[in-house]
Amino acid sequence: MNNKLPLTAKMKMADIIHLDYRLIPIIGRFGIEYGFGNKTVSEVCEDYAINTSFFIEIINSYHNHDYFPQEQLQNFKASLIIKYLSNTHTYYLNVKLPEIESYISQIKQEVTVDNRKNIDLLSDFFAEYKIELINHLNREDTDVFPYVELLEKAIESNCISDDVLQIIESKPIDQYANNHENVELKLSDLKNLIIRYLPPLVCKDVCQKLLFELFRLESDLEDHTRIEDKVLVPKVKLLEKQVLENCNRK
Repeated sequence: MNNKLPLTAKMKMADIIHLDYRLIPIIGRFGIEYGFGNKTVSEVCEDYAINTSFFIEIINSYHNHDYFPQEQLQNFKASLIIKYLSNTHTYYLNVKLPEIESYISQIKQEVTVDNRKNIDLLSDFFAEYKIELINHLNREDTDVFPYVELLEKAIESNCISDDVLQIIESKPIDQYANNHENVELKLSDLKNLIIRYLPPLVCKDVCQKLLFELFRLESDLEDHTRIEDKVLVPKVKLLEKQVLENCNRK
């Protein structure tokens, strides 16, 4: 089977996982559990009350990096996009960060005295990165995402309060886009610290697993940021513009 062919709603969900196992965590972010038998994607999505079209666009964008349906994704409700992004944040916080920490902890337990200082440096570096990433995700969850949902609800209800207008004028989405830190940069530094400068370790297999998970997290974050910057931000700009136009304020 050609791996570049698009995934469709008529395909068996199990076949999609066999075709591209990297989609396992992506599918999980939609709340889908195993045991779906021979059901198609559309049937599984119906069981879980998931927007099938949105699900297909998301998994295709991860399956084939040459495919990024920017315009199609912008056509979905902002609340739908935010729910997926928020679930991804939960995955980072509850799965990926603890997983990476566990490998570092295991290395610290098995490291020789000569390498103790280097591993402590690695551990401290990741601890700093973890704090930076958590702060970044929390800002989005507690500040940006509620703001976007507020805009969408205001337009849908045709009830635009002065508070909404003040938020748009004082803190538009442009500020979020401009301040959207490149959290991948520090992660790249961490990988280079291991690849270029870490002396040989007794626990080579654990170090390899750590490095592999760092690469996976970096790739996932790049895809996540692409959805935020190329889909969510432009969509919110349109929402802000629509609110202001509805109130005859530009």
